[in-house]
Amino acid sequence: MNTHKSAGENITVVDATLRDGGIVNNFYFPQGFARALYEADKAAGVDVMEFGYKVSKKLFNVSEFGEWKFCEEGSLRAVVGDKPEKSPKIAVMSDVGRVDLHTEVLPKEQSVIDMYRIATYVRQTEEAAEMINFCHDMGYATSCNIMAISRESEGDLKRCVETICKTPVDVLYIVDSFGSLYEDDIKHVCELYGEAAYKYGKQLGIHAHNNQQLALANTIAAMNAGATWLDATVSGMGRGAGNAFLEGLLGYLRSPRYNINPVLVFIREHINPLKASGVEWGYDVPYLLTGLNGIHPYAAIDFEHDRRTDYENFLAEITAEGYVAPSHR
Repeated sequence: MNTHKSAGENITVVDATLRDGGIVNNFYFPQGFARALYEADKAAGVDVMEFGYKVSKKLFNVSEFGEWKFCEEGSLRAVVGDKPEKSPKIAVMSDVGRVDLHTEVLPKEQSVIDMYRIATYVRQTEEAAEMINFCHDMGYATSCNIMAISRESEGDLKRCVETICKTPVDVLYIVDSFGSLYEDDIKHVCELYGEAAYKYGKQLGIHAHNNQQLALANTIAAMNAGATWLDATVSGMGRGAGNAFLEGLLGYLRSPRYNINPVLVFIREHINPLKASGVEWGYDVPYLLTGLNGIHPYAAIDFEHDRRTDYENFLAEITAEGYVAPSHR
């Protein structure tokens, strides 16, 4: 018997399909995909749609990526118009050091973007704080997504969180980059983050990866531990094993604010053809093995790309002393 009750009204659902999903296909989505997703999110009641990355064209070969790697203003307005409706809010992600703040981040009054999500590693804490302050001063809401936390000491993580929470950041994100965390880990991190976040009036968010098929379960665990910003992607589309399933999250929340049907239609009309065209993501054994061992999933992505099936050899490789996982991000 399922006795689960609907979630409270303080939840913010974030659709990260174009951004995390874009890593799968270098952001080359079919014509009309982004517009259809925006309309589906709007009809479904999704609160925030993350369109992609905001990174500098000075750092990447533009010919190798689709438009949502860069999220230029013209691309965004072609989807949402010049005066988009209040919901869903429009977000982009910027990695520390990968966007020219002074030339590529417009003042809010000149942009349809509502929120900058700042992605950082603990070692970049000070630079992340500077980016948050800059984007806040330009008029944007901000989040800070601290990556690869399973590799950090608790002391370093606490110091990072304290520094970030002293900025004007709105949301502090728990990011399970390697899909290696379990429910108890999620609860512990929520407590650790919460000590500073609640002291400074910040909200908590969760961005989970599905290496061990725990992304949705960990998202729910984080919500039960106080996280109110919940990331998900349609059909779990995302790097490697993917993310929490948006349709599963909306179904779990059982809130009259959300309607799962527009997402189901989008899956039939846009996600299924995308998969049929050869775009791949989702759980597989190599992702389990990287998740179990706290290894960057790009090792598993390379394994899959090479069409290998010698899982036992792969496990020996990634657990060998001195092994360094590849990073293509």
